[in-house]
Amino acid sequence: MSKVLNVIILITVFAFSQAQVLAQTRERSEVSVTYKWKLEDLYVSDEAWNKAKQELAAQFDEVSGYQGKLASSASELLACLEFDSRVSKEFGRLYSYASMKSDEDTRNSEYLAMKQEMQQLGTDYNSKAAFITPEIAKMDKGKIDTFIGQERGLKIYKMTLYDIQRKKAHTLSEKEEKILAEAGLLADGPSSIYTVFSNAELPYPEITLSDGTTAKLTKAGYSRHRASPNRKDREAVFQAFWETFTKFKGTFGTQLYANVKKDMFYTRTRGYESSLQSALDKNNIPTEVYMALIENVTNNLDSFHRYLNLKKRMLGVETLKYSDVYAPVVKGIDLKYTFDEAKELVLDSVKPLGSSYGRVAAKVFEDRWIDVYPTPGKRSGGYCNGSAYDVHPYILLNYNGQYDDVSTLAHELGHAMHSYYSNKNQPYPTADYSIFVAEVASTFNEALLIDKMLKEIKDDDTRLSLLMNYLDGIKGTVFRQTQFAEFELRIHEKAERGEPLTGDVLNEIYGEILKKYYGHDKGICHIDDLYAVEWAYVPHFYYNFYVYQYSTSFTASTALAEKVLGKEKGAVGKYIEFISSGGSDYPIELLKKAGVDMAGAEPFNKTMAAMNRTMDEIEAILEKKGK
Repeated sequence: MSKVLNVIILITVFAFSQAQVLAQTRERSEVSVTYKWKLEDLYVSDEAWNKAKQELAAQFDEVSGYQGKLASSASELLACLEFDSRVSKEFGRLYSYASMKSDEDTRNSEYLAMKQEMQQLGTDYNSKAAFITPEIAKMDKGKIDTFIGQERGLKIYKMTLYDIQRKKAHTLSEKEEKILAEAGLLADGPSSIYTVFSNAELPYPEITLSDGTTAKLTKAGYSRHRASPNRKDREAVFQAFWETFTKFKGTFGTQLYANVKKDMFYTRTRGYESSLQSALDKNNIPTEVYMALIENVTNNLDSFHRYLNLKKRMLGVETLKYSDVYAPVVKGIDLKYTFDEAKELVLDSVKPLGSSYGRVAAKVFEDRWIDVYPTPGKRSGGYCNGSAYDVHPYILLNYNGQYDDVSTLAHELGHAMHSYYSNKNQPYPTADYSIFVAEVASTFNEALLIDKMLKEIKDDDTRLSLLMNYLDGIKGTVFRQTQFAEFELRIHEKAERGEPLTGDVLNEIYGEILKKYYGHDKGICHIDDLYAVEWAYVPHFYYNFYVYQYSTSFTASTALAEKVLGKEKGAVGKYIEFISSGGSDYPIELLKKAGVDMAGAEPFNKTMAAMNRTMDEIEAILEKKGK
């Protein structure tokens, strides 16, 4: 669509409880309706969806009636933008239904076909509406200001109009933009192939665990069993899982290289210097922010290595291995929560944000905005989809009962509340917030949850478990995602130099970065060469420089959470205003209004300070316990 649709936010669920094995094999029909999302709020049936789709497609040709007229009058410009918004809004609703139906069971070809049909319809409309951006780009800012003064309705499009002016140097002619729009038919190929292959058709291995049970190492099974307290089981899981990916590294490498070449195609045709610049310019993010993140993390690997040494100490192993990094470090503590218990914990944790926020959060559960449990064929991981502007956000989970799953629930609820408040308080043209700020609300909620847990739990062993869980979050969100960001940068730079990206080359690049981060050469954590294929496991590499925003958002949310939990005057109001702002300004400016300057080092420094304070407390407890 000419107006970018609200992005479906994806995260990786990090761990699953062994006590929930049956949930992995329970058929969807056996799950109570209470724990399934209510897609009828979008369309009451597939037939209703199909009718709405046909009605929308029938309107597409109308947009051509505005071609060549946008600069003629304020009324023509407004009429075209309003039409484009109506189409985009309904498209978002239709696509949400098709994609979420497909995600319920990725093996179901009927819903996959519906999703693909919507992708093609989006390309068709983009092609017909390709004239809009070039015509606006040709106008001068003075004329746009005059039009806004003449038509009050244009005020809500001011951000869109000014942003097109900002990027006019990278806007092509109408014919060229039409060709680029048609190229959308090909653009999602690598990602779509990866999703189907890795979720539905990859022959995942089975192994026999030390207790005699058989474990199917799908993505969900791997996430669950890599956290086994039995070291031999963990090593067997890693060996079998990554051997399977290694067998297909040529296929995965070809897919990823195709995706990188797609990024390069759009970069070159629009005249950007690099794929990184092209990706970040969409939200007016300087490339210096990306490079500074990698530099800051690299300069603070000592803090990460301190965490790994704590892990080694608490596990009582002579050599920490990569297969140990997800292991529970406190014996006898297996924090398990039913989903209803998780719901109460999360709702209680967000009370610092006020009763109004709490009432909306409760509706997420009461009105079935969440699809809770893993079932065969269901898309792995979790996400929040806020694209249905006139309805409400939806959350996909694969809940398995561990504290990590509770934290994931808090995370996705943060996304849902961000979408809810933005959709409620912003007109459609400015409701869609950027990915750069998207992860702020989610990790903010995680910070509220861990604060609640630590305030209420005094038992040393349980505190140790929660404190390490918090550090695991920093590991996974700041260090691991920056590790991914560096890999993504390196592979794009290599391809842009004209060098090939085979599975072996990707292994070499990823393995080098992995060993650097985990201190392999310093004896901090041993990395087996087999694990260099981990890049093939990460779907985020198909999202065009997405992952760095997890890290930047985490540092921003840490700074914001400290203000709210510290009861700084006006902090709650500023936070609610922030999640209500949608895309009404550029993300750097929205965060600055909320009290966080991402152009400086303060957010990152605050995160490192919080990390080291946590490790200080862990070491103090260990000393007290004589360990």
